[in-house]
Amino acid sequence: MPEDRLRPVAPGHPAPPEQDPARPAPPGAHASFDDLPLNRFHLKITALTFGANFSDGYQLGIIGIALTAMAPQMHLGALWQGLMGASALIGVFIGSIVIGWAADRMGRQRLYMLDFLLIAVASVLQFFVSGPVELFVLRLLIGFGIGADYALGPTLVAEFVPRRYRGGLLASLTVLWTVGYIAAFFFGTYLVGLGGDAWRWLLASSALPAIAVLLVRIGTPESPRWLIGKGRLDEARRVVTTYLGDQVDFDAFAAQQRTERKPAPYRALFGREHWRNTAFGVLFYNCQVIPYFAIYTFLPLVLVKISLAGQGFLSEALLNLFLLLGGIAGLWLVAGLTRRRLTIGSFAVLAASLAPMGIWPDAPAAVLFPLFLVFTFTMSAATNLDQVYPPELFPTELRSSGVGLLNGMSRVGSAIGTFLLPVSLSGLGFAPTMMALTVVLLIGALVSARWAPETSGAALE
Repeated sequence: MPEDRLRPVAPGHPAPPEQDPARPAPPGAHASFDDLPLNRFHLKITALTFGANFSDGYQLGIIGIALTAMAPQMHLGALWQGLMGASALIGVFIGSIVIGWAADRMGRQRLYMLDFLLIAVASVLQFFVSGPVELFVLRLLIGFGIGADYALGPTLVAEFVPRRYRGGLLASLTVLWTVGYIAAFFFGTYLVGLGGDAWRWLLASSALPAIAVLLVRIGTPESPRWLIGKGRLDEARRVVTTYLGDQVDFDAFAAQQRTERKPAPYRALFGREHWRNTAFGVLFYNCQVIPYFAIYTFLPLVLVKISLAGQGFLSEALLNLFLLLGGIAGLWLVAGLTRRRLTIGSFAVLAASLAPMGIWPDAPAAVLFPLFLVFTFTMSAATNLDQVYPPELFPTELRSSGVGLLNGMSRVGSAIGTFLLPVSLSGLGFAPTMMALTVVLLIGALVSARWAPETSGAALE
């Protein structure tokens, strides 16, 4: 086995940091596929994947705002409102797992086109719904398409871009989720304020980015790593030459990959070789998203508990600003720190900033709100890892399946957090709820310290 294949590195023996892999070869020289200079195509394949992350943030952001105007018109009770809020999450769960599995068998490229066709059509049809059942089905389909892209997009980016830039480019996908969520907050608040059927226009507006992504994805090539794994060397060579130039030492690249890989059974994710990475990925991802979705889905309730009632828009706007700033800062952190250090450190800071809300819930807002801003900033920075770590944990024949599984299971955690927070606030109170979420973050820190592999700067297998 070549030495630079992606292998988990035992805790305490980190791989070289992200910024220190082999230097890119000079123009005209034969270069390793993983050490190419960054070029236009690398940036393009990353930009094409921005769409799913922006759309997911936008879709999840607009539904809560749209419900404020839609619920009275459609006479939606609590059950239907809960189902509407969870519909896209359910779809993401199914789409991530099903299409992740399919992409390891059928290839990434065709499915990468079709998922946004589904999102675009379903988004437009939201304008014409006449009842909750229709809207629930459409949002389920939208979530399915987004989940599919969560399995496909990071996989394609990871399989194309040089390892020197992989962390930063994958992390940028999460920043676009935050941009989409913030855009939904400001645009949705304005549009719904116009009254009437403005909520229909708000829901249908999600078709615009979907159509734009669909159009620019025309001509996207198949992953050469996947093609080599299927023994289709001539096709892989054409993709590499056309999009990355003739300076790549293709024969060396092909020799590094496992040619004619047999399709790995899905159960291999839980077998002796991969179970630890699978378990780490599921637990690390969920220990982030459970507090994230629980707190930010019901942000007004949390702000009331820390004595910021009556300042909703101002405080929410400030928190959204810190979400954006944290996401941008996270790009630098992903590039400058190893995966393990950032993962463990961020969980520690998150727990330390949330715990005082459970220990001293009656503290003045001047104490709790700055801590909440630190929590918000750190959470946004840390979630950049959600697009970086998963594709680095698995080999090519299981990468899309693994990424899909981790993304799908993360939506189970987000749905659990979203469902349980209001129940917990009502039944247990604010302080025990914040302490329970702190425990989740501490579990994330312990799991990461025990199992997190160091993948910074490693070449993908």
